[in-house]
Amino acid sequence: MFDRLELLIGKEALEKIGRVNILLVGVGGVGGTCLEALVRSGVQNITIIDGDNFQVSNLNRQILATLDDIDKPKVEVAIKRMLRINDKLNITGKKLYLNEENISSLGKFDFIIDACDDVKAKLILMKYAEENNIHLISSMGTGKRLNPSNVIITRLDKTSNDPLAKKIRYEARKLGLNLKIPVVCSKEDAISKDRVVASSIFVPSTAGLTIAHYIIEKVINS
Repeated sequence: MFDRLELLIGKEALEKIGRVNILLVGVGGVGGTCLEALVRSGVQNITIIDGDNFQVSNLNRQILATLDDIDKPKVEVAIKRMLRINDKLNITGKKLYLNEENISSLGKFDFIIDACDDVKAKLILMKYAEENNIHLISSMGTGKRLNPSNVIITRLDKTSNDPLAKKIRYEARKLGLNLKIPVVCSKEDAISKDRVVASSIFVPSTAGLTIAHYIIEKVINS
């Protein structure tokens, strides 16, 4: 299934991608698109974690969500869809919310992708990655924004105009964590001022694709 991709990147690079082991936390707007891009790009070994079920409000932006999947666990739906793309995929999933007690059971990975929206979980992942020398990339706020061309990769300590990133920086400093980790964020000013987070498919999906490309490029050039 990867003949066209091999023509683009070469056999050696494709084999590298097939050997890498990835943990993806969160398979919603950002993580769902990221997961599909990784699987369609030759990643064979992946563990996904998400404690949520799909809701009607997810349908406008989360690529894995359909009417048939409402109230079903995101992890369950994601695994089923990915195996319909590549039935030789080594994919496992856990329906849970990360905390200090269960993170130690995750194991060793080459990359961790943080696509969740929980501040505590993001900090736990930062700490876990730092302590275990695992490469981490984290998604920042993608809600209240519309223009996908403003999505960039930068460092956590270089973000601006992003309340989620600001909160994580503040908490990470208190924990003595490294703030120079790569993050995906948007340069666009927030459009909505409502307390409910307005959203569309454009920015989260672009963030997911950007993360997937970042991982693939890292693996190819390693």
